Amino acid sequence: MTGRVDAHHHIWDLSVREQSWMVGPELDPIRRSFSIDELEPQAAAAGVTATVLVQTVGLAAETPEFLEVAASNDLVAGVVGWVDLTAPDVADALAELRQRPDGEWLKGIRHQVHDEPDDRWLCRDDVRAGLEAVAEAELVYDLLTKTPHLPAAVETVQALPHLSFVVDHISKPVIGGDLEPWAAGIRALAAQPNVTCKLSGMVTEASWTDWKVSDLQPYADVVLDAFGPDRVMFGSDWPVCLLAASYAEVVQAAEELTAALTSEEREAVFGNTARRVYRLS
Repeated sequence: MTGRVDAHHHIWDLSVREQSWMVGPELDPIRRSFSIDELEPQAAAAGVTATVLVQTVGLAAETPEFLEVAASNDLVAGVVGWVDLTAPDVADALAELRQRPDGEWLKGIRHQVHDEPDDRWLCRDDVRAGLEAVAEAELVYDLLTKTPHLPAAVETVQALPHLSFVVDHISKPVIGGDLEPWAAGIRALAAQPNVTCKLSGMVTEASWTDWKVSDLQPYADVVLDAFGPDRVMFGSDWPVCLLAASYAEVVQAAEELTAALTSEEREAVFGNTARRVYRLS
């Protein structure tokens, strides 16, 4: 194995801009700036040699900043950025990003679908046109959804078989609640060959103060069974994960959740799937 890939983390600088999603006192532990320099030693300790840096806000200005980070840093191997999918000139915006000197680091696009009041936002004509542009740009689309959005997500991935989709945070089920209807939605997504899934963001969907790996296991088992390890990738969701667990604890949990897999299957989850899907060099 050539080193692990953390397929999902963030950074932000509150001196540059506020994080609009950071509402409420419960988020105070992460209400500060986080840089790639802070992540590097923690990643190294976990055997992570490459990461995917993922957008945090729906602002076009953030993506070029992240591309600059990737170009100037050996750890970040790819960026999942943001563009306005509903804009008529979305193809031009994507082309402009790809044509930058650091544009090779752009691997995918994401939008906070779970914050949209319309559960069927993904099915809007303007959104679908934007997703077509993402496909034409040969980029991946990260699906940030919750259980109510899964029916629309299934329709969307069926309608766009030529676009590679990645489900973030196993679609954020309420861990400790009922597996259904989340599990049925996940299996429906997994039935589509153009979808992969991140084993990420789980600790913050469980009890932040007393979660256990055994709480997470049923959800991980659904994902691994539905997608198969070669379509699952590990992500830390650092620094959001710090609300419930350290970086090392998240890695340890993922190791325990995948303990029943073969060594080859674990290599897929901890690196090979992400390298293939995001075309990481």
